[in-house]
Amino acid sequence: MRWRKVRELVYPRRASTQTWMMLTFALFVGLAVVGVGLYSFLILRGQVRDAARETLREEAARFAVQLEAEPDRTALLALGQQIAELTQIGVTIATRDRVIGDFGPSAAEAEATPFFEREEVAEAFAAGDHVGFAERRGPDGGARLYLALYRPETGLLVRLGEPVPDLLRAIQSLQAVLAVGMALALLTALFGAWTAAQQVTRPLTAITRSAQKINEGDLDGRITVKTRAAEFQDLARSLNHMASRFRADIHELQRMQRIQNEFIGNVSHEVKNPIFAVFGYLEALASDSLPTAQRKRYAQKGLANLQRLNSLFSDLIEIAKLEYREDSVRPAAFDLQDLIAEIGEMLDPKADAKGLELSYDNDPLTVVADRNRIRQVLTNLVDNAIAYSDEGSVRCRMRRHMDKARVEVVDTGRGIPEEHLDRIFDRFYRVDTARSRKEGGTGLGLAIVKQILEAHGSTIHVESTKNRGTRFWFELPLADAVGGDGAGTPARAEAA
Repeated sequence: MRWRKVRELVYPRRASTQTWMMLTFALFVGLAVVGVGLYSFLILRGQVRDAARETLREEAARFAVQLEAEPDRTALLALGQQIAELTQIGVTIATRDRVIGDFGPSAAEAEATPFFEREEVAEAFAAGDHVGFAERRGPDGGARLYLALYRPETGLLVRLGEPVPDLLRAIQSLQAVLAVGMALALLTALFGAWTAAQQVTRPLTAITRSAQKINEGDLDGRITVKTRAAEFQDLARSLNHMASRFRADIHELQRMQRIQNEFIGNVSHEVKNPIFAVFGYLEALASDSLPTAQRKRYAQKGLANLQRLNSLFSDLIEIAKLEYREDSVRPAAFDLQDLIAEIGEMLDPKADAKGLELSYDNDPLTVVADRNRIRQVLTNLVDNAIAYSDEGSVRCRMRRHMDKARVEVVDTGRGIPEEHLDRIFDRFYRVDTARSRKEGGTGLGLAIVKQILEAHGSTIHVESTKNRGTRFWFELPLADAVGGDGAGTPARAEAA
């Protein structure tokens, strides 16, 4: 629990990126500084001191052996003097109760502490290895190392004293420099963290502000960051692309909402008219005084309106199937000319009744598509061409176009004004509303044509000149281009 509180104090649950970066830099650089400091202050210095102590111990042991070999006191003192002069090391020779001789650079220097009470001497007499070591300032104020070696078998004690070695002094100086350097390194790291955090947080702040504006409804705003960092440039570009897609999606939703509202209004209008008409005719038929001929005419008109309602709902169901059912199109190979001839023979009487020439002779071509759905398409297009042509001809022709069959329905009818061409495939859209209803259309025929062809991966095209005629065309894949008999070929995958 305490550790968690400490962690939350050092690393808060929520803080700015700049704070996090500075804390992280401070933590890792601080750990490095502490590690270097501990190594230089404790380990390295201790290693050098141990090496100096071992060197002094070896020299003391060697000198003791030489001194013990001397035959008398005079020779011993002379050898001690000689060793001190040659090595420039302070040499003191003593026994347990008195000092025999003191030679070398520190011989004339007096210390306040009596010789046998000095740290290294007392330790040599008391320690199991009979070696004592000390580091202190000498009478001249300089740091010195002292080592005393006691030889119990001869009762001789040899103490050596020398200034602190240059390496140890260098390490001590280096420690001071390191302390200052590490403090400067920590400050520099914090400054670097602050600078780096600025480079990170400025673009993030700009992106956050822009995102807030977009969230508040300002969809036309763009995210602009002034940075050379590729990641932030890519992020800003991706966010701008995402915002553009959102704008496009929102505009599309708004458009779809308008279409939906218009669709609901059109459906309501299209349904209400025949319902009111049927209601009126049924009410009239209830009259006992209605003549037989008029009763028959009212009944026929009522049936016609019911048929119109039935056609309307059938077309709506058909569109819903095409929109929401992936399996509504089942492609297979078939002879397209056979289908065109079948439709032509069915609509010949209607064309003859209007004095129109209906032509549909073409060379055979095998395509891959849903025959029943293409039948709906061609029936709608040819029937519309006949309905909106008062004289001339209607032709349903096809030809090979690269690896597809191009099907065209051409008439010499009234034509479609240019301003209506973009909307004739919308549901319930009519160029001539009154005339269309009079001829029994639901306003959904071309919308169904578009849906069926899109389900096949094709597109319906139209071009028209007012009072001169109209041409619709679309394309279907040829069987030899698809391969095999085409059965089971997914039309939607082909479209992709």
